[in-house]
Amino acid sequence: MARYTGPTWKKSRRYGISLSGTGKELDKRPYAPGQHGPNQRRKLSEYGLQLQEKQKLRFMYGLTERQFRRLFEEAGNMRGIHGENFMILLESRLDNLVYRLGLARTRAQARQLVNHGHVTVDGGRVDIPSYRVKPGQVIALREKSQNLDIVQEAVEVNNFVPEYVTFDEEKRQGTFSRLPERSELPAEINEALIVEFYSR
Repeated sequence: MARYTGPTWKKSRRYGISLSGTGKELDKRPYAPGQHGPNQRRKLSEYGLQLQEKQKLRFMYGLTERQFRRLFEEAGNMRGIHGENFMILLESRLDNLVYRLGLARTRAQARQLVNHGHVTVDGGRVDIPSYRVKPGQVIALREKSQNLDIVQEAVEVNNFVPEYVTFDEEKRQGTFSRLPERSELPAEINEALIVEFYSR
């Protein structure tokens, strides 16, 4: 299944969560899309809740179903709690860390920066958004890319950098200091439901 390229605001309203991370989608119309959106009172089945949670996380990180499932299975082979390991693997992706450092306003924008070769890891250019960054590695923008308008705008509006990364605004570079803890990851996601979904 190909990556979803349709209207993301519609999906955000469907799931009641800001998939872009900006929160703009729900400011004006915080209800489901469609004619009956404001008045919908659907009661979801257990399967429906599990599927909704899985889709929320998949759209949030912008993965295809195959990528998502493969990463989930990999997390199951690691020590520790399956759901938490899965969230940590998602958070360790290069495109996500570019977003977390504030070099892009959304994960989609961060993916584009990586795809177009603007990002380096430990000084070497990496153009694979799913590249897994290891703790201690330095993520930076190439010299030619540091004055891009979208980067300047993103850095100006960014007012939060998670504790597991450090960011030097002048050099436009940051370090993935350590693996994140569950308390530092999206609270609106219940990863236990995703584990239940794939364990059926």
